[in-house]
Amino acid sequence: MTCKEVEKWIPLFLRDDLDTDDLREFMGHIDECEECREELSIQFLVQEGMARLEAGNVFDLQNELKHRMDGAQHTLKRRESMKWLLFLLDGLVLVEIVIIIILLIVL
Repeated sequence: MTCKEVEKWIPLFLRDDLDTDDLREFMGHIDECEECREELSIQFLVQEGMARLEAGNVFDLQNELKHRMDGAQHTLKRRESMKWLLFLLDGLVLVEIVIIIILLIVL
């Protein structure tokens, strides 16, 4: 993934609108690229900071961005676990179908 792609995806990330594969690529690039991490931080600070200032709220945006990044890592792990669970369930359904077919043939 290139830095230009990551820059385009930052708003999607901030809206929590990346699918699992895109989120995995995005997070991998952000972990490795200091420039993109900085761009993410800037966009987050501008977007959230403006909203908070308008609302008159007190905030610690650096800490909130770290929390959001940690949450994204957790979401990614949960999604990937669910993907494996679905593969397992699909396999079990296939095994059940084969068993039913064998039982129908034998009986």
